[in-house]
Amino acid sequence: MHDIKWIRDEPDGLITALVRRGGGSDEARVAAEALVTKLRGLDEARRATLTQLETLLARRNAASKEIGQAKARKDEATASALMAEVAELKEKVPALEAESKRLDKELEDELAAIPNAPLAEVPPGADEHDNVEKSRFGAARSYAFTPKQHFEVGEALGQMDFETAAKLSGARFVVNKGPLARLERALGQFFLDTHTAPEQDGIGGYMEVNPPLLVRDEAMFGTAQLPKFRDDQFFVNTVDGVEAVATETKGFEPFSDEFKSKLTEAMSYQGRWLIPTAEVPLTNLVRESILSEEELPLRLTACTPCFRAEAGAAGRDTRGMIRQHQFTKVELVSITTPEKSAEEHERMLACAEAVLKKLDLHYRVVTLCTGDMGFASQKTYDIEVWLPGQGAFREISSCSVCGDFQARRMNARYRPAEGKGPRFVHTLNGSGVAVGRALVAVLETYQQENGAVTVPDALLPYMGGLKTIEKLK
Repeated sequence: MHDIKWIRDEPDGLITALVRRGGGSDEARVAAEALVTKLRGLDEARRATLTQLETLLARRNAASKEIGQAKARKDEATASALMAEVAELKEKVPALEAESKRLDKELEDELAAIPNAPLAEVPPGADEHDNVEKSRFGAARSYAFTPKQHFEVGEALGQMDFETAAKLSGARFVVNKGPLARLERALGQFFLDTHTAPEQDGIGGYMEVNPPLLVRDEAMFGTAQLPKFRDDQFFVNTVDGVEAVATETKGFEPFSDEFKSKLTEAMSYQGRWLIPTAEVPLTNLVRESILSEEELPLRLTACTPCFRAEAGAAGRDTRGMIRQHQFTKVELVSITTPEKSAEEHERMLACAEAVLKKLDLHYRVVTLCTGDMGFASQKTYDIEVWLPGQGAFREISSCSVCGDFQARRMNARYRPAEGKGPRFVHTLNGSGVAVGRALVAVLETYQQENGAVTVPDALLPYMGGLKTIEKLK
């Protein structure tokens, strides 16, 4: 979330940021200027109302004291006039308080819907076609046969079952079993072991965390999944909560604005959100707290199931494990000072790359352009792994620096060593990496002509001596 003082003092800063995110178009500039005008108007109205309220309260308090003084002088006429004034002032207070709260909420809602400002070095662009390649590792392998896609490999092995998963849960789920399930578990364990190993050459040194998978509204708001991306999330209610939602939404057309409003009201006091990524609980570990500078950087990692509704992915990656409602991911989160966040971003990228290098997977790193960045990001690197079966690079990790954008939403601060007042921390997050997509990459990269899959050397210690995954008999 942006600081309204920054917008008040430097409106062109936000306008420039939004125009860059909008691809530099004239339409983006017109929209940005209109938004800034609205924000400044709300801010002025809010501050004027607050000043009026404070003035009224100050006069009420002063008049109350004067009443006592007048009574002490036995000046009943003055006391009576003052009492009438106080009564009149008291009648005005509730309306001013309500207006102040309304303007506060309207301004906060507007600010909560504005994306982060891109750093100056982020390349301009409208979408993924304008991303800039930063580096590559390895090269695409040659095969004496036509490589298959991962779902073809997994199904032929008899260890990847989408049909049964659909019976259990619907589309975008999978059942992995046998050695393939063990390989998936091995990948998660390998990633965690690498990231939590003692730091060496800028790799490792993360603290493993086992966080909750269900979180409150406040946690989702803190990392900016709410309110903008509400439709991409899964919400879980208790039985009582379901009844409350049914009661609140009764009589409204499903998915209408009124229905959604009532649904939001009902959900605000019932149920929890399934995490879309461990970024949510890990980053929120520092919410509403003041750390000492000596505690920073905090480097945290977790391997968790993740859940996404994929509301905007209709028709995309409908086959296979690329885009699932439930998937496993190892997340990396860093909490640091503003001065160290850029350096920490490069370090996080190196840590995510390290596990892919150990697996000897061909990949490239791209810097996302202004139009392709995530909502909360100042700058993002995507790691795209080569999939021989698809003949394409696909995202396997995204490492972002968010500045103080999330910290303001969480009120997460630190106290500088020199003793100045608290400052907002900077937050970073990245995949280290997506386990399901790593499984996809291993299956496609290490497949053999006979349909078997060779286990990468880095995973052998986790596979109980199994070196090759073959079809179940």
